[in-house]
Amino acid sequence: MRPTMKQYHLMSYIAEFIEIHGYGPSYREVMMGCGYSSVATVAEHINNLVARGHLRKRDRSARSLEVISMPDKEKVIVRQVSESEEKWLVEKVELFFNEIETAQTIEPSKVDELYVLVGALKVLGLDGPAYTFIRRLTEVKNKYENSRNTKSSNTYAQ
Repeated sequence: MRPTMKQYHLMSYIAEFIEIHGYGPSYREVMMGCGYSSVATVAEHINNLVARGHLRKRDRSARSLEVISMPDKEKVIVRQVSESEEKWLVEKVELFFNEIETAQTIEPSKVDELYVLVGALKVLGLDGPAYTFIRRLTEVKNKYENSRNTKSSNTYAQ
């Protein structure tokens, strides 16, 4: 039985995570990486994928998820960048994130640029790195909004 689009997305994330890190993601990492709001939702999808034979997990072992079979859709996806190009691109995006994360103030245009960069990673089929950066992007966005709210409340206080 073929997985749903959400399940396929989850499997792709797990496969990319394993490829990058060499071990399976935790349920919480899957939750953040795939944009779910609950670990229970992740567990439900994973349990369904295990029952269907697409994933395997060892009992009582953390980070033990393995992708057993990806549907034919995986065969259709063509890598648009080589491994060396992917590494270079991820390093460049990492530099942009580090620059903005360490800045005293965050400009809205810089947050927009990060959204574009993460979107470009997804368009190029680099889902694993894109999902990793999405979590950081959320943190940058929250930092920007908090700093903006602090400035506006200081303006009202004066």
